[in-house]
Amino acid sequence: MTTAPGTPLLIACALGIERLALRSGDRSGAPGPVTVLRTGMGPEAAASAVTRVLGGAAALDTAVIASGFCAGLLPGMHPGDLIVAEETRGGGGTTACVGTEVLAKALTAALPGHTVHTGPLTGSDHVVRGHEQAELRATGAIAVDMESAATLWSAVGTGPRPVAAVRVVVDAPEHELVSIGTVRGGISAFRVLRAVLPAFYEWHRSLLLPRR
Repeated sequence: MTTAPGTPLLIACALGIERLALRSGDRSGAPGPVTVLRTGMGPEAAASAVTRVLGGAAALDTAVIASGFCAGLLPGMHPGDLIVAEETRGGGGTTACVGTEVLAKALTAALPGHTVHTGPLTGSDHVVRGHEQAELRATGAIAVDMESAATLWSAVGTGPRPVAAVRVVVDAPEHELVSIGTVRGGISAFRVLRAVLPAFYEWHRSLLLPRR
């Protein structure tokens, strides 16, 4: 799937603190217009916001990245680790992501020293803990959040477009999050999220290249 030069990029996130991180990052070098959309929490809010923004004919070519924080499901994950989804799984179904390898490589270059994980990202309608995380891990998912699956499912539902999901781990099996404003891991994750935009732009530029 390719896009035309100047194609808009929509970055969707749920929380105000996520939007603050994404809007305060390096916004230079984008190959087209960039919008950071705060959808609100939960799959229903995400689906509604994304459908509203992308429902018009003018938005048919817009590329979409779902971003923000997530819970890592694999032992050994740490706050600040990055998740690049190969696919998202939710109540609506499974959505394949575009350019996972490009994103993973660009994030590794932009954030040296931070681990980048690739794999399935699953959705939930609530914060999952304990045994629920173990059950989701058994499905093969590597991370979970409440909005990515609904965001991407709704985005492709309004028309064919490149979609991706990149999340920063704030909660992991050995590093349970209590409060993002006070826990060191939450602060680390915020700083990582501020630094992802150059990688997003690299992914966006890669969409302009013809596929072989």
